[in-house]
Amino acid sequence: MPFLSIMDLHVNIEDKQILNGVNLDVNKGEVHAIMGLNGSGKSTLANVLLGHPRYSVISGDILVNDESIIKLSTDARAKKGLFLGFQYPTEVSGVGYSHFLRNAYNLLTKSLADEQKNREVFLTVREFHEYLKKNLDNVGLDPSFLSRYLNEGFSGGEKKRSEVMQMLVLRPNLAILDEPDSGLDIDAVKAVAEAINKLIETGAGVIVITHYARILRFLTKLDKIHVMSKGKIIKTAGRELSEELEVKGYSWLGLAEDSK
Repeated sequence: MPFLSIMDLHVNIEDKQILNGVNLDVNKGEVHAIMGLNGSGKSTLANVLLGHPRYSVISGDILVNDESIIKLSTDARAKKGLFLGFQYPTEVSGVGYSHFLRNAYNLLTKSLADEQKNREVFLTVREFHEYLKKNLDNVGLDPSFLSRYLNEGFSGGEKKRSEVMQMLVLRPNLAILDEPDSGLDIDAVKAVAEAINKLIETGAGVIVITHYARILRFLTKLDKIHVMSKGKIIKTAGRELSEELEVKGYSWLGLAEDSK
């Protein structure tokens, strides 16, 4: 039984159909990449998985551990171990970075402790602060970030590193990362990839949404590449597909820029 099953998913936004029958299974421990042209539905799929209210599921289903999550709120989906790394992380003024992460970690520990037997329980603020500092080091962020508000004043690259740092701290069962490499220089891409590799080591599943093969080259594990077009997956293959797309583009698959 796959951890995540997406079954013939059709999704609208403001009466415009974006997803047109997506099917995808992802097991814990698997790493999948979703590639495709702008407007193909990649980011829509990521947002729908975490229950973004702007999107309407017309038909199909999303199962986590064989249970439908279609009617669950975003926080309930997170408590089942789903994590979304945003393409454009939002600044949240007034919400302390460290305080936010400690509350989120403790809430998830209550819901995931039975599944994640080795999940640490931090009894003091100091213990958790040391845990945060270790993960900041893993993504190359300065400890001073812990005293700031969530994403406020962060550069684009810092926001991306912050997203994967949150992923490492929260330890989801499945991380969906929406273009974690966009706008990053090569050193930042390597740092983000290394953070993903550390999550892979925990046995979590990962879905990386990207336009380019660059970040995928640094992943220690990559099980499947999927190409999306016009709201559905049209091709699935192994790691070699990303390199082929890098060299040939998408025209050899008969694709032109999608209008959505």
